[in-house]
Amino acid sequence: MPTTATSTLLSAGPVLFAPEVSADGSVVLFAADVARATVFAFELPAETPAADGAVVNVDQLGSKVASLLGVEREDAVIRGMTVHPVSHAVYLSVARGRGAEAGVAVVRAGTDGQLGIVELDDLPVTSFELDDAPSDDEQLDAWLDGTDLNSQPVEIHGVTLNIARVPAQRSTITGLAWVDGTLFVAGLSNEEFSSRLRQIPYPFDGSATATSVEIFHVDHGKYETQSPIRALTAFDGGSSILASYTCTPVVQFSIDELRGEGLVRGRTVAELGPMNQPFSIVSYDRDGEEFLLVSNTRHPLLKIPAAAVAGQGSLTAPMSEPDHSLGVPREELDHPGITWMASLDRGAVVAVQLVDGDANLRTFRAADL
Repeated sequence: MPTTATSTLLSAGPVLFAPEVSADGSVVLFAADVARATVFAFELPAETPAADGAVVNVDQLGSKVASLLGVEREDAVIRGMTVHPVSHAVYLSVARGRGAEAGVAVVRAGTDGQLGIVELDDLPVTSFELDDAPSDDEQLDAWLDGTDLNSQPVEIHGVTLNIARVPAQRSTITGLAWVDGTLFVAGLSNEEFSSRLRQIPYPFDGSATATSVEIFHVDHGKYETQSPIRALTAFDGGSSILASYTCTPVVQFSIDELRGEGLVRGRTVAELGPMNQPFSIVSYDRDGEEFLLVSNTRHPLLKIPAAAVAGQGSLTAPMSEPDHSLGVPREELDHPGITWMASLDRGAVVAVQLVDGDANLRTFRAADL
């Protein structure tokens, strides 16, 4: 196994920049270390502001990252992506290997298309360790993205999926979001109702609010508390969280209800399709309207008008019922192979796109979405 590019992080997970910029130009990069059930907050020095209209495009990203890290193409696995709020450089969380013992590196892709390893170990850093990580070795989670070493083809209703059954600890942290000085951390926990949303104030002071969450899963036809959120984003001016799950409901959670008391039920507003796992959910503006994009393992890139969420009643009828609803309208976009996404700015989205067996980094302007 190659040596890691960072000794601070032991495993690759979601990453996220806080949008605030300090007076000296420094910013905070949150990086989830799933193996340690810990979120690290690195203080990055100032970067040169992006020029107007600057974008990030990198051909053969997968091959170039693998070469940079000294591994085979299939052993450089992207686990998360975020955009620097000033330079608009893309930061990638990359696993150097495909199993539980894989190393980790953070790779930066600039607007000039150049790649480099981010040297994290000498940066100022603070951390927050979760106290509710799953500990039962027999509790498993299912990954459908085909990236784990133990992924196996499984045929379900005539569809072949690459499924890995992994220890639930590896899904302790599945996504990050930021709302007004608070970091939201989604994932599994050791609670009876294991799907969890934690709120951690930053700077870290040891305090946190953790809430078990429940959703109605239209495709599965039941309420669920064991499935983790796979992708999430702040929504509605920071008053709620919009989240997506495997197979693929989209659910809204009011932040006012996430008080760490009892079990909170989210409002299911969409069912995007079965046998599928979302990668990312992001928002952007076009012609004065806000839209959401959801990227998936099996279904096309889906576009949802944000305004439709408010007027959508909670979905409570299973798909097996003839009068069931799939919720808010959605449009399939002709951008195949989109996996990880992040907002470059309100008018553009940067995405990893698989083409001819390799990943490419592409920026899509709102007019193209």
